[in-house]
Amino acid sequence: MHVRHLQVSDFRSWELADLAFEPGVSVLVGRNGQGKTNLVEAIGYVATLGSHRVATDAPLIRHGAQRAVVRAAVVNEDRELLVELEITAGKANRARINRGPVPRPRDVLGILRTVLFAPEDLSLVRGDPSDRRRFLDEMLVLRAPRFAGVRSDYDRVLKQRSALLKTVKHSRSADLSTLDVWDGHLAKHGAELLAARMKLVRDMAGHVTSAYAEVAPESRPALISYRSSVGELPEDRESIEDLLLAELDRVRRQEIERGVCLVGPHRDDLDLTLGELPAKGYASHGESWSFALALRLGGYELMRVDGIEPVLVLDDVFAELDRGRRQQLAKVAAAAEQVLITAAVAEDVPDELSGARFEVNGGEVRRV
Repeated sequence: MHVRHLQVSDFRSWELADLAFEPGVSVLVGRNGQGKTNLVEAIGYVATLGSHRVATDAPLIRHGAQRAVVRAAVVNEDRELLVELEITAGKANRARINRGPVPRPRDVLGILRTVLFAPEDLSLVRGDPSDRRRFLDEMLVLRAPRFAGVRSDYDRVLKQRSALLKTVKHSRSADLSTLDVWDGHLAKHGAELLAARMKLVRDMAGHVTSAYAEVAPESRPALISYRSSVGELPEDRESIEDLLLAELDRVRRQEIERGVCLVGPHRDDLDLTLGELPAKGYASHGESWSFALALRLGGYELMRVDGIEPVLVLDDVFAELDRGRRQQLAKVAAAAEQVLITAAVAEDVPDELSGARFEVNGGEVRRV
């Protein structure tokens, strides 16, 4: 799989940018603030319908413009598809495949698969549980795009149930039978999401441990495990649903008193440990970087096992890594069907990753 062509208009800092890529390595070189990260962010948006830098779409639209457009021609096993995404302020986004409109933007998911490693990934180790939950859910969608719908359904139910809890908190005469209905919806969609997350962590755990051992051979073993807010979970979806329903019943009084939903995958975490200690709070700066890198590389290797060759995107990361970690990352990247790299200076990129080079400067990008 590779991106053959990218065009953006009114996306971030770019009024217009047009690039032709090839399989193999492409390096975007430019000083900070010139817009090189914006270009790989656009590619990531095509793959995930989200940004690795911001939580909402509004900042993606160039200041003063009404909409941003991203077009990417994606080649997979000799078949090319053109994906077009229109991001509009205050309105629903629109999508097209080969110039034809599709009902929902998420219908484009799965055409392009990417694994992106960026400085922001340090939050996977040092940040809040929400960062790690987002990482897991993005991996779910990359492996099986249908989980975008599962996550959307769960978020919708969670929002409605949370609003109802706030109403019940302030009204003693509220009809609790409606809450029973939303309990059932939350348990159903939550169980499907939980079962998928747990399987993902089981499938990915060995790859993460191996990747960490390669990039930090002198460190303690790295392990990942899923931690649920309801304790140890069974493996099958039906049993998880029953457990969620029982837990919702047990904490109902607390939820009504506080007006918040206390049960469900929105309160879970991905535990990261080095040896016997949690990585958060105990890992050094270098170990934290290595763990973040291992999570991304673990996901990359898992997709390759699935038979998917994702585009590897390395956004300004070589400057953050020491020589040993650079070489290990370069070894993995060199084997990718396509790898897109951004760097402030060309010398940051290991010699093993020589390839097409683009200079980004003053609102222009050109191949050199």
